[in-house]
Amino acid sequence: MQYRLIGETYYIRFDRGDEVVSGILDICKKEGIESAVYSGIGGCSEAVIQTFLPDKGEFESHPVTGMLELVSFMGNVISDEEGTLYHHTHAMFAYKDGDEHKTIGGHLKSTTVLYTAEIELRPTIGGSIKRTYNPETGTGFWAL
Repeated sequence: MQYRLIGETYYIRFDRGDEVVSGILDICKKEGIESAVYSGIGGCSEAVIQTFLPDKGEFESHPVTGMLELVSFMGNVISDEEGTLYHHTHAMFAYKDGDEHKTIGGHLKSTTVLYTAEIELRPTIGGSIKRTYNPETGTGFWAL
């Protein structure tokens, strides 16, 4: 992974074998970023997509492997009062299953790069967005 700050945006290139979500969180920790948004594209070898099940208050995981074109990737990083970072990432992947072209998308837990992923990370300017926990849903949201 390599990254560079240009203006107020970090441009990140992830390489084969890099895990993207944890890499974004690592950069935020290293650079002191408390909240940010990000987007990108790339080619991945595996991903874990999750679907939130409100009646159970938990996520169901859907692992997928192969040549996965990361056609849409967006999310945010926020922190709680103790400084712990949390991500909320959604992604869409296109792939072939035999002769069929398919897509899978949703909440992204993790994805590993096959050949590259190019991500823009844009820190919040002029303040930060904190996280608040919602016991009704069992998830965290922006505290505005």
